[in-house]
Amino acid sequence: MVEERSLAEYVVQFQAYSESEKQWKARSEFILRNLSRFQQRPQQMDQLLALSMVWANHVFMGCRYSGDLLGRVVEMAEGIEVQDAPQFATRDEIMKRQQR
Repeated sequence: MVEERSLAEYVVQFQAYSESEKQWKARSEFILRNLSRFQQRPQQMDQLLALSMVWANHVFMGCRYSGDLLGRVVEMAEGIEVQDAPQFATRDEIMKRQQR
């Protein structure tokens, strides 16, 4: 329990000023779940933080990325539940609905 608490205290330094509590809760869970695989070198921590932002941007803002990158972050986030995540539609999906 103490180790978990100190990890959570360590990770909180990476919260972006503009992140809501909901976004930070999900992104910090992503970071904590994957931290052990990215702690060997400082560059790896930067990579983990970048991947966490890719995942958060995809989930909360609907940003799109390459299939390989998106597949990787979705796999890394497997099991993280985001309550009331926004739903996004592509331009093509919107146009199809309007044509009906």
